[in-house]
Amino acid sequence: GEHTVNRLGFGAMRITGPGILGPPADRGEAIRVLRRAVELGVDFIDTADSYGADVSEELIAEALSPYPAGLVIATKGGLLRGGPGQWRPDGRPEHLRRACEGSLARLGLEQITLYQFHRPDPAVPFEDSVGELVALRDEGKIGHIGLSNVDLDQLERALALTPVASVQNRYNPSDQASDALVEAAGQHGFAFIPWAPVGGHQPGEGDALAVVAARHGVSPVQVALAWQLARSPQVLPIPGTSSVAHLEENVAAAGLVLDADDFARFAA
Repeated sequence: GEHTVNRLGFGAMRITGPGILGPPADRGEAIRVLRRAVELGVDFIDTADSYGADVSEELIAEALSPYPAGLVIATKGGLLRGGPGQWRPDGRPEHLRRACEGSLARLGLEQITLYQFHRPDPAVPFEDSVGELVALRDEGKIGHIGLSNVDLDQLERALALTPVASVQNRYNPSDQASDALVEAAGQHGFAFIPWAPVGGHQPGEGDALAVVAARHGVSPVQVALAWQLARSPQVLPIPGTSSVAHLEENVAAAGLVLDADDFARFAA
């Protein structure tokens, strides 16, 4: 759309409690992480109503409102929580509308710049779910529509209904299954936002990451992020953390330049 953001964002999932449920163990540190991210030049924050649930959005508003000019807060709807680590899709139009309106209230916004459909629901026609986001955009509650956890066919079906500003899928050096979506991002001009950008449950794991990290004298996590940034100009990594120290390490990865030998180690 009309928004320009720095290419290293912040994912606000891990500022919540264990299993991404409930409040964080250290609320003060969560607030400090958010504020420090903005101080370091991060101007894209990704969250969801299911993170907490509601907790991540509430913390963002507490830490950053009134929001600085140029800060883009993207959120998502379409998942319900049954317990720690449990996620259940709900793509019914009426649920997505309630979810969007709840996010608007918690974030204290009149319009969500980027609202993403969190996951297709096999019990609901995909076009019905996307169509409700189109209606919310037409009403001015959403600025731009994004998709998450979709395949190429679902992207094409969505594009038949509406422009898409972003796709957010799992993607990292050890999981390149969404390569076709990264290529589509370049063809269609949308942002590709990788979740688990540094490997998920064991961040930065893998022999190739360790070798390249040792070569450059940096952490495997920084290598993974540098790989993401170099993969395509459409890629917008959103590493998340609940620690200011780890946040600063992640942001420093933007200055790491990998060479052809490094990239050859990550060939799919």
